[in-house]
Amino acid sequence: MSDFQELIKSFSNIREYVRDFFVYGFKTRSDFKHKSPRTYDNQRRRLESWLAPYVRKDYVSGGFNLSLAIDSNLLDTNPLFQVWKTKSFTDNDIQLHFFILDFLQDGKARTAEEITDRLLTDYEVLFDIQTVRRKCNSYAKEGLLHKQKSGKTVVFSLDNTLMQWLKSNENINDALAFYQMAGNLGIIANELLEQLDVQNQIFRVKHSFFVHTLEDEILFALLQAMHRQTAVKLEVKSSKREIKNIVHCIPLQIFTSTRSGRRFLCAYLNGSRRFSCFRLDTVKNVFLLEEAENYQKLLASLERNRPYLWGVSFQSEERHHLERLTMTIWALEPTENYIVERLKREGRGGTITRTARNTYQYEIEVFDCNEMLPWIRTFIGRILSLECTAKSVERRFYKDLQTMYQIYGIEDPADKQHK
Repeated sequence: MSDFQELIKSFSNIREYVRDFFVYGFKTRSDFKHKSPRTYDNQRRRLESWLAPYVRKDYVSGGFNLSLAIDSNLLDTNPLFQVWKTKSFTDNDIQLHFFILDFLQDGKARTAEEITDRLLTDYEVLFDIQTVRRKCNSYAKEGLLHKQKSGKTVVFSLDNTLMQWLKSNENINDALAFYQMAGNLGIIANELLEQLDVQNQIFRVKHSFFVHTLEDEILFALLQAMHRQTAVKLEVKSSKREIKNIVHCIPLQIFTSTRSGRRFLCAYLNGSRRFSCFRLDTVKNVFLLEEAENYQKLLASLERNRPYLWGVSFQSEERHHLERLTMTIWALEPTENYIVERLKREGRGGTITRTARNTYQYEIEVFDCNEMLPWIRTFIGRILSLECTAKSVERRFYKDLQTMYQIYGIEDPADKQHK
């Protein structure tokens, strides 16, 4: 039986568990059915080790619920950054890390053979040349070392320009402290602050979506693809079912919800010839493919279509056609003019017409009117009529009203009119 290891080889293995404990903290051990109980126990112990101050246990009849209680208003950094710093390593990994970086501090470029020889003479450790070369190539790929050709040989060097500049410009510390709390890929600023031995003493964020840092690895790969204007292959797992799909698409933009912080990839699907959005927390892997020759044309087409998005859905009942929604509401004038102002403020470009005293009509064309229903329901009690070219939206709205009447024991106003 293998011993429990606190460190992990792959971040994707722990991502789902951290998200489940953070978002769905009411789950017990028996609720994690997609993995074995032993796997659950190992992941739970890792979380208790990494995030001990924020772990909460609530005892219930079936055991206990493990959850993460994190209040962003009180913290100077994102505790979930700690999860990024748990990668496992071998003895050779840790030795070579410090020996190579220390030896190359002078900034001079050297071959893998020269580095191997000097590790023996200067540090009295013997490594195989191929092992040192693989480590140098790996660090060059990750940006820790600079790799270039000198004649027929490949040389490696360490560029300390960034750290030297950061140490000589202390004013940048405040910018890094702010960025780690407010920006995507905030782990970068957090790592630099640790290198500088600086803590955030200034900024606190009242409403921060800490859990979305778990998707930053996926976000970074997608941003790379957008910068290079390439197609990608995505491994997507359904948020409702345990089903994985492979999607070939061209990534164009990242959309972020101002309400939930949830991030979406907006991409073009060549197969179905349409735009579609994918939640980043459902994307498990990203593989960069060939360059997309029509990238700029697709980007321009997306910009033309964006004004007709209510949320992130391009799907309508009739493909490639917009849906029109018309809502008539009652607002007592002048004391309830704030209702009309709210329509203007939140209506996302819809037209508002005063059709009679105290009566206003709101109209809009969007791809998917289903996305509007949560917002429309906030006007219940004022809605005089609702019509939509997508009849399923109409039926859903009035069916929800009837269900609400039944729950609260209220007679349907439509039935009163018939009596």
